[in-house]
Parts: sequence; C-alpha cells; structure tokens
Amino acid sequence: MEDLVVAITGASGSAYAVRLLEVLVAAGRTVHLVISPAGQQVIGHELGLKVDTENFALEQLLPKSSTSDDAGAGQVRFHDYRDFSAGIASGSFQTDGMVICPCSMGTLAAVSQGLSQNLIHRAADVHLKERRKLIVVPRETPLGSIQLTNMKTLADAGAVILPAMPGFYNQPQSIDDLVNFVVARICDQLGVPQDLAKRWGSQSL
Repeated sequence: MEDLVVAITGASGSAYAVRLLEVLVAAGRTVHLVISPAGQQVIGHELGLKVDTENFALEQLLPKSSTSDDAGAGQVRFHDYRDFSAGIASGSFQTDGMVICPCSMGTLAAVSQGLSQNLIHRAADVHLKERRKLIVVPRETPLGSIQLTNMKTLADAGAVILPAMPGFYNQPQSIDDLVNFVVARICDQLGVPQDLAKRWGSQSL
C-alpha cells in the first residue's frame, strides 16, 4: 500500500507541507491532500502561492515541480475539506498513514475531542480508530495547558506528536536545511526513505 493522507491547516509553517508533498510525490506515493480554508490563506501569505481549492491544480502548490513528467513519480488526489464522501473519510479505505502539517491549535483541539467537523478531522479520527499512523505537526509557541493537554490526549490515543522543531547539530546553512530536517523526521515516521538531512552519528556529520 502506498496511499498517504496529508492535511494542511492554518498554522504557520506552510513550507514544511509543500516540501513534504514534493518528497512524497518524488518517492512514488499517492497523496490524498486536504487543505483547510485557513491553510489556504497561510499558504498565500507565507509562500505567495495562490491555491484555488475550488479548482485545484497541483501546479498551484508545486509550481516548480516536474513530477508530471516523471514516470516513477507518485500522484496527488485533492479532496475538498467539506467532502465527507471521500474515501479517506472511511476506515474501509486503507492508507499507510496521515500527516497534519502544519497542525493548527484549532485542528488539534477538534481531533483530540473527536469532533469530525470537516474531512481533515474525520480522516484523523479514522486513522486513530483504525490504529493507523497519525502524525501531528503543531507549530505554535508558547504552549498553554489546553494545547499541551490536547497533545497528550492525542499521544495517549496513539498519534505521533512531531512539533516543527528543527535541529541545529547538523549545522544548517539555509532555511531549506531547517525545513528539510523536520520533513525528514516526518518521512522517517511514515517509513518513506529519504536523505534530506544528516543523521546524528553519521560519519558525514
């Protein structure tokens, strides 16, 4: 099985999501993509990309991508955040995991409380109940007791809480290096091979 779900919500950190999408497609995975309205706004503000979720095209999100010409590349299947008829809304639709990247505190709260108010919440709920990998990438600081409690609730339910906290032991030289560090950790959790960042203990470190 090669299907993965990626949800982009309205927290800062759109660059993580776009880079993750690039890597997963290049790795030959089928990505089921959902973008919340707030996520769409943040993408435009942070990256200057105009994503039309009513008439979505991959080139809107990956304008420099040449994956369509690569026979070994994966594909992206876009789902409207309101579409509960999408396969990923059901446990009978099998996937290898789901990532919410970045994950807003509102989405975190909704998922931790089982509030399936949109397709992102529902797909996350499905992954938890089916005991499939759910990776939540929160990007917020500082964290209050409510956010920390919601994270613990999800961790106790089986989710992986993977904050967007780049490491500096590999001596990053650019913003891309910082982004790649976090995306590399996400890919490790998904079992997707990657060489985006140097690993601690490697001879090249």
